[in-house]
Amino acid sequence: MWRRSFSSASALRELKDRKWDALVIGGGHNGLTAAAYLARGGLSVAVLERRHLIGGAAVTEELIQGFKFSRCSYLQSLLRPSVIRELELGRHGLKLLKRSPSSFTPCLDGRYLLLGPNKQLNHSEISKFSKRDADAYPRYEDQLERFCKFMDPLLDSAPPELLQGISSFNDRLKNKIHNSAFWARCLRQAFSMGQKDMVDFTDLLLSPASKVLNNWFEGDVLKATLATDAVIGSTGSVHTPGSGYVLLHHVMGETDGDRGIWSYVEGGMGSVSMAIGNAAREAGACILTSAEVSELMINDSGRVNGVLLADGTQVHSSIVLSNATPYKTFMELVPNNVLQDDFILSIKHSDYSSVSYLYNCFFFFAKLIFVMCDCLSLEQGTTKINLAVNKLPQFSCCKLSHPDPGPQHVGTIHIGSESMEEIDSACQEAVNGLPSRRPIIEMTIPSVLDKTISPPGKHVINLFIQYTPYKPSDGSWTDAAYRESFAKRCFTLIDEYAPGFSSSIIGYDMLTPPDLEREIGLTGGNIFHGAMGLDSLFLMRPVKEWSNYKTPLQGLYLCGSGTHPGGGVMGAPGRNAARMVLQDFRK
Repeated sequence: MWRRSFSSASALRELKDRKWDALVIGGGHNGLTAAAYLARGGLSVAVLERRHLIGGAAVTEELIQGFKFSRCSYLQSLLRPSVIRELELGRHGLKLLKRSPSSFTPCLDGRYLLLGPNKQLNHSEISKFSKRDADAYPRYEDQLERFCKFMDPLLDSAPPELLQGISSFNDRLKNKIHNSAFWARCLRQAFSMGQKDMVDFTDLLLSPASKVLNNWFEGDVLKATLATDAVIGSTGSVHTPGSGYVLLHHVMGETDGDRGIWSYVEGGMGSVSMAIGNAAREAGACILTSAEVSELMINDSGRVNGVLLADGTQVHSSIVLSNATPYKTFMELVPNNVLQDDFILSIKHSDYSSVSYLYNCFFFFAKLIFVMCDCLSLEQGTTKINLAVNKLPQFSCCKLSHPDPGPQHVGTIHIGSESMEEIDSACQEAVNGLPSRRPIIEMTIPSVLDKTISPPGKHVINLFIQYTPYKPSDGSWTDAAYRESFAKRCFTLIDEYAPGFSSSIIGYDMLTPPDLEREIGLTGGNIFHGAMGLDSLFLMRPVKEWSNYKTPLQGLYLCGSGTHPGGGVMGAPGRNAARMVLQDFRK
């Protein structure tokens, strides 16, 4: 402990005694990614993290002795291959554990459905419900994979924003050429897909998930399993126009080159952040925890001059990147009367609520970017419960009693969603301000594959629960009895499928939307750093005319999920922002 304190004191002295090329506010995975690329580009960089550990929402915390929880984000697939490759994250400790099968849906009538990357298993399992659906499923997956390949290139580049402020003729010309090339690439991709695929693609993006799935399949259990993916992380219903887009998420990512494979991370999701942090440190970045930024410092010319920490320490730099939400950055960290009123109004009225962001989805390219969020991350309208248990749940439909893990324990377990009507009913209750009486639950048990996060014979369980309003009309999340009542409601529902589950619980931690806001610093509890609505995408994220990570305040950049391409453990905003900073710095 003394060595750690001495090291922190040394780092703090170094922090104060030099002027840095760049400072990064927030040690979430995007902030760490930006720092790694900036340091590799030759800049002196310091990361300032408010909490006692790095990672933001991608953290591992030992909240119960011996049990390590991926407290917020809990699955990996969307981390950009370019980030993994360029930062050599495997060498820095990132180890991905593939899941096969990847999905298990138990039914109260004694049936169950397993799905995964094994095409023979899928056909056999779906055939139990419908031979027609079993034959259609490979075609369905092939179509989604083609659509995802179409969108891939948009993730790794900054939006084609127009130049801001005064610029030379040569810079304006280069900007026009760059933007024209960007749109030409998009058009070439569209032409390469062909008219039929483009029509099907547009239909998928704009339609309710129920319509899409009804067109493909007839079995309720298969449709409900896929429909759960279509509403995850939102307060939208399966009947909400535009909810069909989220069906893409299960094939959009990849694990070690295998598209559509979601994985656990050995050591929990905090290992993603630790690996990126290790790469940043190796490149020369300085990372400090328990270093809360209270305000940006602005010099007389109106340019960023560094930051002021909560303890009064001044840290000087001519470039600052904020990994905080746009609202927190501009409304809390930037001093008053620095930014123009119209910009402040745009930020102030940005949507951080959980109101469904799936309406009015007719703007094509904006909608493409919408699809790129991490649908398995928390967003307002959802609650995460992390549990320590002394045994695995035994599902009645499997008719097994031995304690060893089976295929039903490996992937995501869908509880309480045997039909799309059940999902819609749960959604409608939340629309009326009530936490769902029969919540939609996605259960994962990472300790089945990851032996480093729980004691032998015991397990870590993640519950991702919908739908929970930010401000319920029948109580308050600050009321301990109210919180416990909702948690027990979830456990009792699981008992219906796995009798005795409640009695296996050693302890649990629950994060409601307000908890995310307070503990992780997410405005409105929104893990995406802002709603992914029509007015908040691509060239309009976070606000129009400022989509390329720059801000009206000279020297200040954004690098978090409030920028293109949005939320999720992707690393793309951090990488893209760092490349923009390096480009400007070299000028």
